[in-house]
Amino acid sequence: MKQRLVIFSAFLTPFRSGAEACAEEVALRLCDRFDITIITARLRRDLPKRDLLQGKVPIIRVGFGFGFDKWLYPLLAPLATWKLKPDVIHAVLESFAGLALLLNKAIGYRAVRILTLQTTNRNFLRGMIIRSPDIVTAISKVLADQAYTLGRKDVTVIPNGIPYGEIRKACDGVEKIPGRILFVGRLEKMKGVDVLLRAFAKIPVPVPKLHIVGNGSERVALENLARELSISDHVKFLGYVSGTDLYKEYAEAQIFCGLSRSEALGNVFIEAQAAGCAVIGTEIGGIPEAVHDGVTGILTEPDNPELTSYVLIELQQNEKLRTSLATAAVERAREFDWCVIAERYAKLYDV
Repeated sequence: MKQRLVIFSAFLTPFRSGAEACAEEVALRLCDRFDITIITARLRRDLPKRDLLQGKVPIIRVGFGFGFDKWLYPLLAPLATWKLKPDVIHAVLESFAGLALLLNKAIGYRAVRILTLQTTNRNFLRGMIIRSPDIVTAISKVLADQAYTLGRKDVTVIPNGIPYGEIRKACDGVEKIPGRILFVGRLEKMKGVDVLLRAFAKIPVPVPKLHIVGNGSERVALENLARELSISDHVKFLGYVSGTDLYKEYAEAQIFCGLSRSEALGNVFIEAQAAGCAVIGTEIGGIPEAVHDGVTGILTEPDNPELTSYVLIELQQNEKLRTSLATAAVERAREFDWCVIAERYAKLYDV
């Protein structure tokens, strides 16, 4: 008989980000071995209360179909769990899902409880949420260290994964475009895109092309900054891009540059490595775990456009270095394939 597993994830596609990718990709790869149900918040009235993820994994959406559902989720998810009688409950992300896991214990349902830490954000309940589960995992050593300071004694580091095979397939037959620089991520202050634009503006002629993939509250300000720096003709804001179109952006870029001011791990750095980009990141958070400085990429200081500009120019001009980094990066990225990551979770579920 299969182990019954419930995954708590307050958000799923179409609200998918890194944490939600973990919930979805692990469930899809293990649903043949475990009886898996994902409980999420409904959030929109056009989303059905019951659904199937890619026709395979049952989804239960709790709430009334409004944004407020995320606040109700910690209360409603445990109630939905009672009927399923799971052997294991896995909460992905320590905010809404983590609180739901804590309340599930409070109402007395007995199951093995697993929490996956995904964010550096803090709240006043974080310590209690982290100390309560039977098993805690973290996507980076940085998050594990934070958990230790909050009283957690044992944390297993399991990073988020990437669709390695899909990315490599998208790269087949695609030539790198000379000078193409790429950023992928939310256009928020923490991502340091303003620093990237200032660094890009310092590159002498002939100026390369910078593609910026993603949306966010800073987009208009960043577009204005590009105009102020007189680089608008060389910067393309592509908005939200996903799937094979995103992988094509990675495949065509020679250099990927992400200058985050805060980052729990940074899956985009791993995706870029899988696509054979020479990667530039910052010495912040979990990025050094994703990018081995001088081996699979180069790490620089945050908020330092002068240093970043120097690194960008060096990678553009030094083909030997660029090729060496990209070759090592493609091989290292294999370790983050979702199939590999799912197997690590399977060992925790199989209790």
